[in-house]
Amino acid sequence: MLERNPKVEKSRMDFRKFVPYPYDGVVMISADFELAWAWRFDKLNNDPVNNSLVLARKERKNIPKLIELSERYHIPVTWGTVGHLFLNECKSTAPGPHPELDRLSHFENEWWKFDKGDWFAHDPCSSQESDPEWYAPDLIKLILASKVGNEIAGHTFSHINCSDDTCPANVLEGELKASQKAAAVFGLELESFIFPGHTMGNYNTIRKVGYSSMRTNFINVLGYPHLHPNGLWEHKTTMELCYNDLFSVKHNIKRYMIVIEKCIKKHQVCNFWFHPSFADINIESILPRIYNILGSNRKNLWITTMNEYTKWLNNR
Repeated sequence: MLERNPKVEKSRMDFRKFVPYPYDGVVMISADFELAWAWRFDKLNNDPVNNSLVLARKERKNIPKLIELSERYHIPVTWGTVGHLFLNECKSTAPGPHPELDRLSHFENEWWKFDKGDWFAHDPCSSQESDPEWYAPDLIKLILASKVGNEIAGHTFSHINCSDDTCPANVLEGELKASQKAAAVFGLELESFIFPGHTMGNYNTIRKVGYSSMRTNFINVLGYPHLHPNGLWEHKTTMELCYNDLFSVKHNIKRYMIVIEKCIKKHQVCNFWFHPSFADINIESILPRIYNILGSNRKNLWITTMNEYTKWLNNR
């Protein structure tokens, strides 16, 4: 049924190092909250900037519904938030937007093609009122106002490539500090980090800036977190919550059910994630059923955020 996706790690006799009593497993759900920042260099789209705006508007429409779902089933979510979204406005200054930040050099990878111009060329340098696809303090306030205990996590300031071969440490450090500064206006200290676009790297810089954990996405894994020598906990993604149109809704849900059942049976840690810009069918048919299944297994599963789980790991 799962075609070896996710990879299921071998159960550990010492699973109580990772799963608190009296639970049989741990589940975290995270969202990549990006609006237009994520897709503007998408090499698989003929008009990536316009597509970014379309997806940002879809994401804005979806997020209040996603928060309502979380509250209905009492499921907290870790929202990996692009730092620019904390801003209500920004202004253009010479030699370009956000001149205090060092830039990435041009690059191309499997998904992105940044081969001309400035990294911030698409920043409207305006406000949420004028260009709500690039700013989102209103949505951040909505996420924080929820009673389910959501977490706001880091996702870089402008959705950059974080890989070691593309991103110098000083570029990422500037982005992370800019995100922390913007989040501090909301009384937040970002402690969990989610890599943009599956571009993992610069672990020591992430730790240096103050993060205690990160979500990686090399392959899908159902297993256990890993503590790096620098003190950074690695939480491995298990599966994306997104309707696969190769299968029926029933079959999609069955795949997620099997993962949840294995998590409980094998005493492991599951990391689901999603893009809030996904299609309506996910909000209408997939997530409600998954959240209901999780809720019905609440005695067996600790459903928590990355930060709360990492705090437990460090204090156990």
